[in-house]
Amino acid sequence: MAFYLLPKSPKVKTWYSFFVIAFVCLILTDCSNEDRERERLLEERKKKELALQRLSRVTALPREVDAPADNPTTPARVALGKLLFYDPVLSGNKDVACASCHHPNNGYAEFRDISIGVNGRGLGSQRRFNEPNDIPFVRRNAHTIINTAFNGINRYQQYKPEKAPMFWDSRVESLEAQALEPIKTLEEMRGRHFSETEILDEVIRRIKAIPEYEALFRKAFSGAEPITISNLGKAIAAFERSLVTNNSRFDQYMRGDKSAISLDEAPGFELFKKVGCANCHNGPMFSDYKMHVLGVPENEKLEEPDRGFEERFAFRTPTLRNLRFTAPYMHNGELKTLKSVLEFYQDIAQGKNRNRAVSNEKLDTLIKEIQLNIRDMAPIISFFNTLNDNSFDQDIPAEVPSKLKVGGDIN
Repeated sequence: MAFYLLPKSPKVKTWYSFFVIAFVCLILTDCSNEDRERERLLEERKKKELALQRLSRVTALPREVDAPADNPTTPARVALGKLLFYDPVLSGNKDVACASCHHPNNGYAEFRDISIGVNGRGLGSQRRFNEPNDIPFVRRNAHTIINTAFNGINRYQQYKPEKAPMFWDSRVESLEAQALEPIKTLEEMRGRHFSETEILDEVIRRIKAIPEYEALFRKAFSGAEPITISNLGKAIAAFERSLVTNNSRFDQYMRGDKSAISLDEAPGFELFKKVGCANCHNGPMFSDYKMHVLGVPENEKLEEPDRGFEERFAFRTPTLRNLRFTAPYMHNGELKTLKSVLEFYQDIAQGKNRNRAVSNEKLDTLIKEIQLNIRDMAPIISFFNTLNDNSFDQDIPAEVPSKLKVGGDIN
């Protein structure tokens, strides 16, 4: 049949051959154009995916911890800072210590929504105000101290410890500065017996009167007068900088041990990135350290709404590491479980705003890009488990140099 269709005349054969060749060339040209267009689109997609990967890049934490040049980490400073961390001599009423709201039993955070500082008794969810009481609640949920040594770290594992952002509104920089702020704050540690300008001098006066502290400060710091406000902050910061968990199963996985994450957890990691969680929760600490307006429901224990950073209802992205120890969640502890956190983000992405004081127009645009379904939540929560690591210092001193209650009135 094919031979029958071939033209018999030489001229016709020649014409037919040219026609066939031209037709084939036309087809090949079209195919070539289609291939180039397909390659161009594929290249554009790869570039977009690469840009997204760079934006949402997550890595293991560094194995080593950097310290400011003027506060190198030494065993003497860490040991001194640990005693100060547990000693209520630092508070105005001598009843609350740093450890009262940042206790190792709670992952150096606090198992309650917002903190009770001065004139409080008990630990975590059992902590209550003494009566009578005229001290307000601390406005915000207690951040965990663990891994704050890495605050401000970017996705390239770069950070400056002297510039590390602290607190939910990043109002101070460095652990050295952060350590002194609670001591100066009325509802946290200061109380009503001393003003903000008086309390640090009072604390230094008390410490100088304790011979054991005198010896410990001289061992940790040089100079004729080692007990100073600056060195007080440096000692506490040195201890806090020692509280790191940089060998979680996720860290092991990112360093090459693919068996460190289970078959149930690995899909959760991919979903975490795919649905948009990593837009803000990125880098080794799973935080971009930026301020975001989310519209979290207000905590009714507070008399006035917490307007956050620059009065914009913006708060810093918290780390996702050690979530097992840090419930409840968000800046005011209003979301009690990880599932409720994911449901909150799903609502926001669907236009369901839970805070009347924050209009939809003010909500962060990145939040609106989240595409989260109910079926995604369990795998993502399973992935969160890979970020837990209980290898931090959980040893509590038997006593502190002041001979006051270790950790304050927490029993």
